[in-house]
Amino acid sequence: MVTKTEETQLNRLENQVDNGGGGAWEYLCLVRKLKVRRSEKVLKHGLSILNDPKQRSSLGSDEWTLYEQVAVAAMDCQCLDVAKDCTKVLRKRFPESKRVGRLEAMLLEAKGSWELAEKAYASLLEDSPLDQAIHKRRVAMAKAQGNISVAIDWLNKYLETFMADHDAWRELAEIYVSLQMYKQAAFCYEELILSQPTVPLYHLAYADVLYTLGGLENLQTAKKYYASTIDLTGGKNTRALFGICLCTSAITQLTKGKSKEEKEGSQLQSLAAKVLEKDYKQRAPDKLPQLTTALKSLTLSS
Repeated sequence: MVTKTEETQLNRLENQVDNGGGGAWEYLCLVRKLKVRRSEKVLKHGLSILNDPKQRSSLGSDEWTLYEQVAVAAMDCQCLDVAKDCTKVLRKRFPESKRVGRLEAMLLEAKGSWELAEKAYASLLEDSPLDQAIHKRRVAMAKAQGNISVAIDWLNKYLETFMADHDAWRELAEIYVSLQMYKQAAFCYEELILSQPTVPLYHLAYADVLYTLGGLENLQTAKKYYASTIDLTGGKNTRALFGICLCTSAITQLTKGKSKEEKEGSQLQSLAAKVLEKDYKQRAPDKLPQLTTALKSLTLSS
């Protein structure tokens, strides 16, 4: 994940380059380092360097890295002729490279030649069965064609080998949520929380899934994970604060207020409501009446 400091640095450098202040190579390096997609900017500034023989030769071996970066950006922007030219240069320089082979397969993807791309990826995996990038390209290709069930199969097979890939678990979870397969999504978020217990996003997403599933046990667990999200964010997560209020109201309706635990939980709901009201007064005072009405309805229903 890109931090706010890194994003600020990237935006500042981008503005500098756009306004003719130089630093195009530094900008392109930072884009690669942060693994962000600024395809139009990369294509524009990357080509400006590649088309200038003096600048290009000054890069040394990094010239080939830039050709690859520009090729991928060109595919994103559907400038397929540029992508093809960059790939040809790389193939000439590295005739036996599997990495260039992956670029060629990606170019087939960009053209919509799905069968040819699949054959190319399958061939590359025969020689490099542990190439994570190629496995992920197959998932992306299945999603692009609308074959979600195939994408799920590829991701599950991928995760059998690369179980520590947090991005893959999150991708699978989000696909399951989009298909309303909440139990499977919950399992994915459990894996993420086990491996990265201090990331509030995973606690929040898991709580959302459990709340959606419903039932007393799921609601009680959801409330705990909304509470952990609040703890991990220093009390600043509005969604989690709402989640506490919603869970407490739903639990009270199910238990009819008989549970001692839920009587104590109402105090937590009251605290969450106060924090929400304070936050809205500061950041969105015009929305405060709607918030008050919503919180009041939750209190009455419980």
